[in-house]
Parts: sequence; C-alpha cells; structure tokens
Amino acid sequence: MLKHLALILACVCAAVLPAEAQRRDSVYTASERFKPAKLIVPGVLMTAGTVATFSPWYQRNVNLPVKNWANGLNRRWGHSEELTNFTFDNYLQYVPFAGYAVGLGIGGGEHGRVEQLMSAATGALIALALSRSIKYFAAVQRPSGYDSRSFPSGHTTTAFLGAELVRLEFGPWWGLAAYSVAGVTAFMRLVNNYHWTSDLLGGAAIGIFSANAAYWLLPLERRLFHVNPRIRAQALPFVASTPAGSCYGLSLAIAL
Repeated sequence: MLKHLALILACVCAAVLPAEAQRRDSVYTASERFKPAKLIVPGVLMTAGTVATFSPWYQRNVNLPVKNWANGLNRRWGHSEELTNFTFDNYLQYVPFAGYAVGLGIGGGEHGRVEQLMSAATGALIALALSRSIKYFAAVQRPSGYDSRSFPSGHTTTAFLGAELVRLEFGPWWGLAAYSVAGVTAFMRLVNNYHWTSDLLGGAAIGIFSANAAYWLLPLERRLFHVNPRIRAQALPFVASTPAGSCYGLSLAIAL
C-alpha cells in the first residue's frame, strides 16, 4: 500500500516530462514554514480518534450504531443479505496521489518536480511508519473481526496524505477536489465493514500530518541531497525486440 507510493511516483513522473529542481536556500515557501497552528487539525483528529477507540461509551453510542447503519447500506447496494465487498476503494485511495503526479508532470505548483517528488516520497514514508507502528501497538479489532489492525485506517491515511499534498502544492481548490475523493475513500471503509469511525479519524490525522511534515523537512533534504537548479533529468520508456521476445525498460538522461 503506502510502501509502494514512492516507487510509483518516481516511475510515473519521470516518464512524463523532464524533471526540474529549484533551490530556495534563503526563502521558504508557506508550506515549508513550521507553525504550531498547523498541528491543530491533525492533533485534534488523532486525539479524538484515540480517545474514541478506547472509550466504551463511544463504542456503544457511535461506533456500533454507525457500523449497523453502514452495513445496512452495504446490503442495500449489494442487493444481498450478505455483506458485499466493494473493492473500488482499494484504488480510489490513490486518486489524490495520481492528481499530485499529474500536477507534478505538467510542471504546476510551488516547487520544482524533484522537490515535489521528494515531498511525496517523504510523506509516504512518514505515514507508513506511523500507521504501521500504531496499528501494531493499538491492536484494535476490526468490525468484521478479521484481524486486530483496525486503528488507524491505512486506506484513509493514504487518501488524506495525497489530498493534503495536493492542497499544499496546488492550492485550496484542487485540495478540495482531492479531499472529496479522500472522504469517499474513508466512507467506503465503513461500508465495507473494515473500519470504525474512530479508525478514520486516526487515519486522516496521520495523512494530514505526514504531508505537512514532508514539506517541513524539504529545506533539510534540499541541503542534504544538494538539489541543484542546473540539473535536468529526463526518463523515457522504451521497447526493444530481442530473440527472446520484447524487452521493456526506462532510459534516464541527466545533464549537469
């Protein structure tokens, strides 16, 4: 899931257009500047999700009623007494990232393509580390009883990570569209009986925080990896015929 995002973004974006890097040693963009106020939304969501997860009252008065309501929707949409597994949310979670990749490819946004790719990869790694570790230690059973890795929702984390990256890089209107997709993804996790409402709160918190943390770390990564505005890179896919059959690959050219 999240562990494949960095590789996917690297391959897709490198094949679209030449990559560009921009250096901003003395001036940080708004998304790169850390402000405590940026912690409010993910902090509130994670606190609410954590408290709700371990609250018997919340479980009895919110989680269980919402689960029953979502299961009713599932049976109605699936036209069956048995719960139907709607699998499109497995792909929908990546749509905000796809939007980010398209913007990266056409050269939009506040940053150069190399920096955008670095931010996306860093955010994915942070989200993966947080989500997996919390799942392991919280050990919350799913509504379906399938396993004890319910909190937080990984699909929701992925979708909200992508949505927040889009908002930070391309502005609030594109962010609104990406967040709409993320919201549908989270909702379908309820309908599919994979998560509680509290899991969605935790997943959204991690996704939003990870995206912001990735941009806060960008100035450090810019210095650490010596991102140079004179570097130009282009990757192109190719197909070649060999005696053994067709060969597919990716060629990379770098101009220093």
